[in-house]
Amino acid sequence: MADDTMRAFVLKRVGEVGVVEKPIPEPGPNDAVVRTTAAMVCTTDVHTMKGVISVAPGVTLGHEAVGVVHAMGSAVEGLSDGERVAVAGVTPCFQCENCQRGYTSQCSGRMMGGAVFTNQADGNMAEYFLVRNARANLAPISETLSDHQALYATDMLSTGFLAAEHAELELGDTVAIFAQGAVGLSATIGCRLRGAGLIIAVESIPWRQELARRFGADVIVDHTHDDPVRRILELTDGQGVDAAIEALGTPGTWEATFRVTKPGGRISNVGYHGDVNEPLKIPLEPFGYGMSDKQVYGGLNRGGRERLRRILRLMEHGNVDPTPMTTHEFGFDEIERAFRMMETKEDGIIKPLIRFE
Repeated sequence: MADDTMRAFVLKRVGEVGVVEKPIPEPGPNDAVVRTTAAMVCTTDVHTMKGVISVAPGVTLGHEAVGVVHAMGSAVEGLSDGERVAVAGVTPCFQCENCQRGYTSQCSGRMMGGAVFTNQADGNMAEYFLVRNARANLAPISETLSDHQALYATDMLSTGFLAAEHAELELGDTVAIFAQGAVGLSATIGCRLRGAGLIIAVESIPWRQELARRFGADVIVDHTHDDPVRRILELTDGQGVDAAIEALGTPGTWEATFRVTKPGGRISNVGYHGDVNEPLKIPLEPFGYGMSDKQVYGGLNRGGRERLRRILRLMEHGNVDPTPMTTHEFGFDEIERAFRMMETKEDGIIKPLIRFE
């Protein structure tokens, strides 16, 4: 491999992925190039491989990576060569109208326009990757944190915490979280941090149930043994929960959130519904035929340096340790195996850690 090239994990065509050689990117004036030290595979990458998310063939996959600053543009300040940094899966411009209004994931007036990696440009599952608007999107990683810990700030914790934030929990509130994958588990952590009085996690896989309890769930409802709607209503004396979080992305869990949320409650969606080629349905009676005072929120990882710093701070001071979600570890040479395991959910995989060095 030439000195000016690198290995990158790309979408060759729909249904096919692999490692290819690409040129090491060059930074523009406001950009930085990061040498990758660790990354994670996300289920979104699997959706992209299957064609659910349409991208150009040959694009580099990945949006969860950390590394060290390799090169910087002429206008970049506040960063140093060789500094350890994290970048979120969403990299907004922070200048457009939507960013200025606080909706950074909807950057540039585009739906989910802040999700640049893979969707608009090469992702960061490569030995080097480009970060636009580097000063606003790169956060230093403390010496007290490992790359493994910092990776969780880039997407899973940020997205799961957003679910808890959109649930607008007050101290002692009740909340139901549908699914305990990495985002659902992160939502469980976020709800505990926000002071929920009762956290009900809906999950059938024993290993994920165990993690949910570890991260703060008070009650586990196994949907293969119980009707989750009926059980959640029983647990709340027929009243329903103050908030429900959809973290799976299926029509059934979407509808269930409306059925278990009390009047005046909040429904927070972070599940991806792109696999379903039809409109999502709202059950009318639980929605009060449109007049139940229930609020519905949908959101995505917000991105940006300050968001990253806040989440990293929680880990620095021992308030959060998400690393038990990592079920498998691979070298970059094994990235295709890790990806296929995420596709099939083989061996109980939740999150695979990919080490580049």
